[in-house]
Amino acid sequence: MEQPLSQAHDVFPHLRIVMGMVIGLGVTRLLSGVARIIQHPAAYKLYPVHLAWVASLLLTLVHFWWWQFGLFEVADWTFGKYLFIIGYSVTLYLLCAFLFPDSMQDYKSYEDYFFARRNWFFGLLAATYLLDVVDTLLKGEAHFARFGHEYLIRTPLFVILCGIAIYTTSRRFHIAFIIFTMIYQAWWILRLFDTIV
Repeated sequence: MEQPLSQAHDVFPHLRIVMGMVIGLGVTRLLSGVARIIQHPAAYKLYPVHLAWVASLLLTLVHFWWWQFGLFEVADWTFGKYLFIIGYSVTLYLLCAFLFPDSMQDYKSYEDYFFARRNWFFGLLAATYLLDVVDTLLKGEAHFARFGHEYLIRTPLFVILCGIAIYTTSRRFHIAFIIFTMIYQAWWILRLFDTIV
């Protein structure tokens, strides 16, 4: 009797390797950027909001790797689903690239760079919240329901906040946004993702 080419549990490790390579590039980009700051602290004036987004995104990447274990439950993999997961990973990598460019020569400081590129950064960040909805549905209705009504409020709220961040240069708003994001992000992870279910 012929065996099928692959079972669902055989596909997941393959996907996880490819996904891991892309996420690993993002982590590398962030850590290299931080190392460059440590090596040349006086090269460009630092901006606490920028550094806080670096910390938040590093936590997001580590968390992404952790929560994607839920893909093990997906029984019927298609090339479209595979492309979606890789696309989601690439979006996260691009966020890292927008926090640490290849060159800062056109900018006076990280604050100057951050506000010059905020449209791209917050546009991609908003996209990750929407991609997360698809990712959550991909894992099944039970997985989606686990997050309750909070998830249906959280997602549009963060997309709206990203939209405001694109259009405003208010330093107060950007400080409040990253503080709120980091507190909520830690609370969300500790409540719902402390263990792999």
